[in-house]
Amino acid sequence: MSMTTPDADAPLIERIKRGDVKAFEMLVVKYQRRIERLIGRMVRDTDLVQDIAQETFIRAYRAIPQFRGESAFYTWLYRIAVNAAKKALVEMKRDPIVTESARASRDEDDETSRVENELTNGETPEALLASKEIAATVNASIDALSEDLRQAITLREIEGLSYEEIAEVMNCPIGTVRSRIFRAREAIALKLRPLLDTREGERW
Repeated sequence: MSMTTPDADAPLIERIKRGDVKAFEMLVVKYQRRIERLIGRMVRDTDLVQDIAQETFIRAYRAIPQFRGESAFYTWLYRIAVNAAKKALVEMKRDPIVTESARASRDEDDETSRVENELTNGETPEALLASKEIAATVNASIDALSEDLRQAITLREIEGLSYEEIAEVMNCPIGTVRSRIFRAREAIALKLRPLLDTREGERW
């Protein structure tokens, strides 16, 4: 995935600083799906994802006058999204009813539908079943990771950020990012090994 260069959004941001709301709407359209996907990996209650995404864009709009362009806009936006999601997670822990409803409302089939829909019509039923099982195992493995490991592997493998960008988003040294991604991959590989029958030395 080719990443946006740091100054690609600069013209839109300058328009927003001059009060052009339409320019901000263009940025929302551009990044909404990626932000929702990121939040969805952190907060399992699907009903909350759009609310947190909306909160992210509201915060970003209010803070844009202070945005200096020292990092890429999407990196800055991701940091706001991560903080908004963490705040929601803290609030969910305070309210067990919300957490319980998140568990109750979660549909496991949704986890594999994305991979299933990407399969071609030529796939055999056996291949389809194997792909669904692998997808479900990967998703379950990611869900079982600690928050820091889950966030790092999501930003790397799903969002395609570089190690430097992840370090900026997570506000930690690049060595810590590498360690978290390595540990996350090891944990996922351990769960996948029985399915893929890989040799001990190989990693996902």
